[in-house]
Amino acid sequence: AGNYGFQAQPMGFPGGFVPPPVQNQPTMPGTIWMPIPPSIPNCPPGLEYLTQQIDQILIHQQLEVLEIVTGFEENNKYEIKNALGQRVYFAAEDTDCMTRNCCGPARPFTMRIIDNLGREVITLHRPLRCDSCCCPCCLQELEVQAPPGTTVGYVVQNWHVCLPRFTIQDEKRRDILKIAGPCFVCRCCEDINFEVKSLDETCAVGRISKQWTGFVREVFTDTDNFGISFPMDLDVKMKAVMIGACFLIVSLSF
Repeated sequence: AGNYGFQAQPMGFPGGFVPPPVQNQPTMPGTIWMPIPPSIPNCPPGLEYLTQQIDQILIHQQLEVLEIVTGFEENNKYEIKNALGQRVYFAAEDTDCMTRNCCGPARPFTMRIIDNLGREVITLHRPLRCDSCCCPCCLQELEVQAPPGTTVGYVVQNWHVCLPRFTIQDEKRRDILKIAGPCFVCRCCEDINFEVKSLDETCAVGRISKQWTGFVREVFTDTDNFGISFPMDLDVKMKAVMIGACFLIVSLSF
């Protein structure tokens, strides 16, 4: 992953300080948030959560009852958790009704990701593009900002006849990692894996997986679960871009 390594920092607060309860954050019954980490030098605010010995992120799409009843596409919402099941972030799509229901999976969107303090710490921007192999000059792209207004990387779709392929780039659009998916993304009773590899594709770096959630949920709803694994010492900005890559893959393939 080039020069994108870092040393994970210990979690805790100096002097035993415990932050006050956070008001007006999205909550669900039984929701447990990951403890708020201290500030870390040279780390974008809000991304400190990704430095706390985290090498796996779980993304759970929330079930929208109104969408099931009416058939109209609602703004998607997701819980982003660590391996302990603690909520790290909450993500919400921000698009209008016409865009969602007319453009479908090809729709442009802004995804706002907020932390335990209610701050928007990551913003994902996906412009309106084509995802057809017949139009290689206008393939999908997603910009990752952390914090909002500061670009930390991009996810760019690569042309291929039948395979879903992407490149992770840094803020200067330098290629950092490759992502390769399977030819068929519709499989029964098994996970679907997108392998994250080094630029020469000789070394596996991580994985983005669409997890099988059971026949009823797969057939009758469009809510999905995803997992992201990456090296623990991967640069925190590239971890954020991998989260963006997962949301782009979600919107295109599932």
